[in-house]
Amino acid sequence: MKRLLILGAGTAGTMVANKMRTRLPESWTITVVDPEEKHLYQPDLIFLPFGRVRADRMERPRRTTLGRGIEWIQEAVDRIDPDKRQIVLGESTLDYDLLVIATGSHIRPEETPGILGDHWYQSVFDFYTLKGALELRSALSAFEGGRVVVNVVEMPIKCPVAPLEFSFLADEYFTKREIRNDVELIYATPLDGAFTKPVASKVLGSMLGDKGIQVEAEFNAGEVDGEKNILRSYDDREIAYDLLVTVPTHMGAQVIEDSGLGDHLGFVPTHPNTLVSKTDDHIFVLGDATDLPTSKAGSVAHFEAHVLAENLVRATEGRSLLEDFDGHANCFVESGFGKAMLIDFNYDVEPLPGMYPLPVVGPMSLLKETRLNHLGKLGFRWAYWNALLPGRPIPVPNQMSMTGKRETAASAA
Repeated sequence: MKRLLILGAGTAGTMVANKMRTRLPESWTITVVDPEEKHLYQPDLIFLPFGRVRADRMERPRRTTLGRGIEWIQEAVDRIDPDKRQIVLGESTLDYDLLVIATGSHIRPEETPGILGDHWYQSVFDFYTLKGALELRSALSAFEGGRVVVNVVEMPIKCPVAPLEFSFLADEYFTKREIRNDVELIYATPLDGAFTKPVASKVLGSMLGDKGIQVEAEFNAGEVDGEKNILRSYDDREIAYDLLVTVPTHMGAQVIEDSGLGDHLGFVPTHPNTLVSKTDDHIFVLGDATDLPTSKAGSVAHFEAHVLAENLVRATEGRSLLEDFDGHANCFVESGFGKAMLIDFNYDVEPLPGMYPLPVVGPMSLLKETRLNHLGKLGFRWAYWNALLPGRPIPVPNQMSMTGKRETAASAA
């Protein structure tokens, strides 16, 4: 028997494992390696600090998310040995014929001097982990006024719009608590604007301004002074805070670094269209583990999985790989007060206004706040557990389409 080995059972690894159950020949087995007992629905982490979801409803047992016939090994991987086509698990090894790396990205607060310490989860918080979001929920409920700073340390990060969503939801949260006038909100980012793409950056930046959220652009955080409550950049700019919400440096899994397979941040160099490793044609890479210049988001993993599944079949048959992944990403951007935006883009086309997925009728509006977009974001929970993770078809085009989109002067420039 031959083995397809998948490292990581997050969104990306689970999707591709379930897709391959019915696509591989009977001479192949599927093994997934992941040490975590439960699967976390990460999009709800943005709502948890504001008490809008229950933590006990955000997770499901890992075994229930993997389809019948998939072997799951609940262990951590110590090392990958491409030359021997095997992985090391403690004292044992596991061989593979094809390997899928879906080990994700992980926050590394220790990379920024001063973030960790006695003030961690006292005045400095993250919301990219379940523990961090829960601790932040307690801090926000007790907060009565002062300066809240939301800081992105460096790019890339998981779900690049999440810090913006947090800022918008914080504005709503403090408004409904009737203390918004007593709270100063600051958004500090290493980017030159609110987002990486000019058209969307202009729209999102305008929204921040309308909500009275100050933007500190090109702020490259170098250290945190926890005793003085000061966030300091590499060029010695300082921002005082009463509550610091940090989005720490993101890096690939430790096993990638230990195996010498990653770049300086531990992400795996990946062919942008086939999703095969640039150094080994028996290794494919999926989701946040790649070094691709597209968002580290669940939608990207979904669109990648469609191409990857086909290319895995082709690899088992010795056929040439499809170069069909175009960097497609779409994201709901929760903007507060029961509204959200939707953005849709790829490697070459930035987010544009229009309707999605159909022209005129949509029903979703692009780059525009609507109630329907907000309901779409909430409704995605059901689609995630019941269609996306099980690997079932979803009626959304895999490749980005210009249908329904409108070019703008800025995008055409």
